[in-house]
Amino acid sequence: MIEAVLFDLDGTLADSAPDLGAALNLLLDEEGRMPLPLALTRPHTSNGVRGLLGVGFGITTGDENYAALAKRFLDHYEDILCQGTTLFPGILELLSALDERGVSWGIVTNKMQRFTLPMVDGLGLRRRAACIVSGDSSPRSKPHPEPIWLACIAAQVAPAHSLYVGDDLRDILAGRSAGLGTVAAAYGYLGCDSTPDTWQADAIVTQPEQILDLLAQWPLAPTRD
Repeated sequence: MIEAVLFDLDGTLADSAPDLGAALNLLLDEEGRMPLPLALTRPHTSNGVRGLLGVGFGITTGDENYAALAKRFLDHYEDILCQGTTLFPGILELLSALDERGVSWGIVTNKMQRFTLPMVDGLGLRRRAACIVSGDSSPRSKPHPEPIWLACIAAQVAPAHSLYVGDDLRDILAGRSAGLGTVAAAYGYLGCDSTPDTWQADAIVTQPEQILDLLAQWPLAPTRD
């Protein structure tokens, strides 16, 4: 029986790509470069600052200008946090249904707490969540299982009775290593390196409400190789 569902934040619960893309465009403008359309920046959102600076400036974390650009990018993002960020369609209804069924839910993200808590506040979720684990809540972040274990402790649930839902391979790796059932959110950003059918998640959903069907069917028949 599933007692808790834990979610990644960006690309799973919330569509933050508009604000992250806007922050990148503010930085591009300062550097005398042309802004990029959201359709181009959205697929890189799962990779955070690294992905967005990569598509915007063609640099990697090893570039000598990376740290300074990253700081300015994050400062811009903090200024416009939650201006264009919304919950994905169906998420609010899903969370309400989980509440009604007595299934706890929480958030495990690699986003730093400096951004996570204001964003969760802006979305009206902070007081409802059983736990919120940010990228700096534990010494190691996803794909390491430690943040998910921390969330299970905070929510007072056993990993074996919990699911982790995410839109990136690292989410599935972290959830699996932590001993949770794993669900790939195919409606999310997904990154640019692979597709959910290669991640060996226990299930793939194309809409948030499908998670409710999984609760009734769990445990699923094994699908991993």
